[in-house]
Amino acid sequence: MDAEVERLIDGIGPRLRDLRRRRGLTLEALSARTGISVSGLSRLESGKRRPTLDLLLPLAQAHQVALDQLVGAPATGDPRVHLKPQRNRRGSVVVALTRYPGPVRVFKQVLEPGEPRLVTHEGYEWLYVLAGELRLILGGQELTLRPGEVAEFETRTPHWFGPAGEHTVEVLHMFGPQGEKARVRARGKQ
Repeated sequence: MDAEVERLIDGIGPRLRDLRRRRGLTLEALSARTGISVSGLSRLESGKRRPTLDLLLPLAQAHQVALDQLVGAPATGDPRVHLKPQRNRRGSVVVALTRYPGPVRVFKQVLEPGEPRLVTHEGYEWLYVLAGELRLILGGQELTLRPGEVAEFETRTPHWFGPAGEHTVEVLHMFGPQGEKARVRARGKQ
């Protein structure tokens, strides 16, 4: 095997350990997400087990990173950013703006009109309206946000957001684990 390939393979274990720790996951939690045993994950991270595709694919999915990021594949030489819009089953479009491992994920969303369905989950959300009007239902409170307005909230509060009328709304959406809320460090004149 070529020395460069061997070097890449040797770097996978430490990269996996670092990624898991930065995300605040235990081996047990990652095992529950991937179906890979705790001892298998430990041996993989320590380099005592060779990484295989059947191990790396569930890890990439659990960490929500591309497989080439997980293995440290060399760049293809194409400097352009290739954003891939995804259409969900309700017709809204989501473009992931962050592709690196880390606790906060950023998306641009174009939301289609739909019926509100309140949800709860762990984490913290931050929304910035780019275009249109956003209807935000947060617990027993209902707000309409316009371009340039921001909302942030804990996602354990029942919530839903979508267009305030019959037209789409475009938002920047940041989501992170509990406690990873936006920290305002500078404020302009009001």
